[in-house]
Amino acid sequence: MEEAWAVPYFAPTSSEEALSILRDKAPRVVAGCTDIFPALKPGEAIENILDLSRVAEMHGITETEDGWRIGGAATWTDILNAPLPSAFDGLKLAAREVGSVQIQNRGTVAGNICNASPAADGVPPLLTLDATVEIASANGTRTLRLNQFITGVRQVDLNPGEIVTALFIPAVSNQTGSGFIKLGSRKHLVISIAMAAATVEMYGDQIAKASVAVGSCSPVAVRLPALETAFIGKTPGQIRTADLAPALFAPLSPISDVRGSAEYRLDVVPELCRRAVLQACGVAV
Repeated sequence: MEEAWAVPYFAPTSSEEALSILRDKAPRVVAGCTDIFPALKPGEAIENILDLSRVAEMHGITETEDGWRIGGAATWTDILNAPLPSAFDGLKLAAREVGSVQIQNRGTVAGNICNASPAADGVPPLLTLDATVEIASANGTRTLRLNQFITGVRQVDLNPGEIVTALFIPAVSNQTGSGFIKLGSRKHLVISIAMAAATVEMYGDQIAKASVAVGSCSPVAVRLPALETAFIGKTPGQIRTADLAPALFAPLSPISDVRGSAEYRLDVVPELCRRAVLQACGVAV
């Protein structure tokens, strides 16, 4: 009979205990466990597992004096159920696109960014919200902007002995709206061909401030500063895809793969950005 595969499994209930185990045992860190087993190569074994899902202080989504804190073990379902302001509507739309309901119940927001897939649904809306990442180790904590934390395809700025304990979103105006558009080969349970997220603050009927980010079109999802500037001063009715010059999308560097060609991605992104911005303005698309 084949010998059973036993894996040391640690399930701490406090951050202090978790960081101590991380320092002493060098385990594989998990929370929702939605990616770890599909990513294993045939025959690959895991020596130790550190499960953060029982760490109480890493749960919850709370409002602070400076904004909002999303715990490192907060799930996508937590995002959907939280009473968040309209600036988070785009993040909630992205939450509904993260796999099935079962995956949303288990998968965490922090896990989505740590996985660092170019097609991670949560990253574009978090970029438009100017998210920062809280990183902890036994030696202390540090923070990074999200665009500094994700450094490449499946690469993040986490040192040995560090975990993501929370994400922080700075305070936003009650007049800020947001949107998220994902293009895939089907409506649900699909990896994106391209996606766009936007937050918009209006002054009267004109756009006073805009943040736009695109995913699945570069090694890391990116903000498009020139495009954001181009939207300022416009009314929703003045935004036309034909007026969005290719130079506004210069930060993008899509690849061709089984989901779509680089040329196709560049062709559809302006329209996705237009729709995301209109969503953020409260216009049905």
